[in-house]
Amino acid sequence: MLNERAMPDRPGHARDPALAARLGWLIATPLLLLAAMAYTGFDPRLLLDANTLATLGGFLRQFFPPSHQPDFLASLLQQTVTTLAVASLGTLLAMLIGLPAALLTSRALDRDALCGDVPSRPWRLLQGSLRALMVILRGVPDLVWALLLVRAAGLGSLPGVLALGLAYGGMLGKVYAEILEAQPREPAAALAASGAGRLSIFTWALLPQAMHELISYSVYRWECAIRASAVMGFVGAGGLGLLLDTAIRMLDGGEVGALLLVFVLLVALTELVSRLARLAVESRRGGLLLAGGFLALQGAALYWLWPQWQGSPFNVGGLLHFAGELLHLNLAPAFLLKVAGGMLETLAQSALGTALAFIGGALLALPASNRGPRWLRLPVRLLLNFLRGTPDLLWGAIAVLALSLGPAAGVLALAMHTSGVLGRLFAQTLENLPPEPEAALLLSGAPAPARLAYGLLPQALPQWIAYTLYRWENNIRIAAILGLVGAGGLGQQLYLAMSLFQLRNAATLILAMLLLSWGVECLSRWLRRGLE
Repeated sequence: MLNERAMPDRPGHARDPALAARLGWLIATPLLLLAAMAYTGFDPRLLLDANTLATLGGFLRQFFPPSHQPDFLASLLQQTVTTLAVASLGTLLAMLIGLPAALLTSRALDRDALCGDVPSRPWRLLQGSLRALMVILRGVPDLVWALLLVRAAGLGSLPGVLALGLAYGGMLGKVYAEILEAQPREPAAALAASGAGRLSIFTWALLPQAMHELISYSVYRWECAIRASAVMGFVGAGGLGLLLDTAIRMLDGGEVGALLLVFVLLVALTELVSRLARLAVESRRGGLLLAGGFLALQGAALYWLWPQWQGSPFNVGGLLHFAGELLHLNLAPAFLLKVAGGMLETLAQSALGTALAFIGGALLALPASNRGPRWLRLPVRLLLNFLRGTPDLLWGAIAVLALSLGPAAGVLALAMHTSGVLGRLFAQTLENLPPEPEAALLLSGAPAPARLAYGLLPQALPQWIAYTLYRWENNIRIAAILGLVGAGGLGQQLYLAMSLFQLRNAATLILAMLLLSWGVECLSRWLRRGLE
């Protein structure tokens, strides 16, 4: 007779080694989110309160009809072109920073990983320094970079370009490296064994495999740069944000409505560009046209912005002096305790807002994908464009009106904006899934809910979770600046410190943002590796 203790060793009774960890996270995650809900004071029932709905409805009704005064439309067109130019040159600068950083730091190109060579100590030191620099660049929110650079270059578009280049350069350096590391290693290992250098391995082994992902993510970052440059006018960095800030301050709903329409159209434009770019790289001629179009866009952007920059020369001395002032921190225990509270508030905002966005994105993904009902596809896609096309700071301002000042407004703003982002990514994941499992269930007579639950979700869920964790890394930076419109967190403390020229306080708060971003990034990476 078989020993009962030996039963688990049989293949049919094998135990999942990660079962305990998964159950632990399954229990801990809702408990942590409930704690975040209590700490931020976010109560979804408030969204259904009659007074809240009346206030919000009255505010939104002011958006219609959108303003169409000739003077405003002329200014809107000019600032739209400026926003596109700032986003384009900022993305170019980010690529010039991020691609070399990825080539130097990616494990996919390291000879010790490919063929067992022992790296030298200076090389390890260089890689470690570059990785730390990338963490600093992306850890400071782009709007904070713009706020700091305005002090050196003055008002205008130049601080916006530099801020996007620095912040997004750190992001592209990290994501480009991860994309390269996700490719099959066999071709790269073969070239490394033959003595090829990093650039040759990248060009001939990794680039042909990773081209689509690199282009797709770069276009996505360009879309993010358009949204970011559209709100940099809040700190004096030009673009559509300048008009948006003025319209909100003057309570001109018609102008805000017109700006929202432009934001949605810009998102639709980036989607079209992304689709055309992915098709273009399929052929040599398309690749050349894509490269030519990219260079023409950068040339046009520089031509548009150059006259503005000539009138506002960059003050390097002022920047260095300002940076020197930010090296002095306020380490008073009472202030550090206040900063710690702001960090916890920002962390709770970002986690809860991202979790709610996961739910919203999952609900919208199927009807937005080509697997959903055809009659529902277009309106849901337009809704997703509106959600992610509306800048996060504007969502913050709307949420403050709905829920009053405080971190609860930040949670709502993050949930609304990120639902649009994740909904689009989730829908693309569903569209790219292999059809065989769903087709087999369909042939067996399974109804649509069963095909979704057993055919699609098991394949899509790991990628959905990975996208959500990536977005959480970004949302921790967004949560850190939503305080600029009164949505709590570290941003509210930073705005107060900068307004009162309390530079030691500001330096401490920026360092807190950096540490918080780095901590969430490490946690997200650890969780994503657990999914592999």
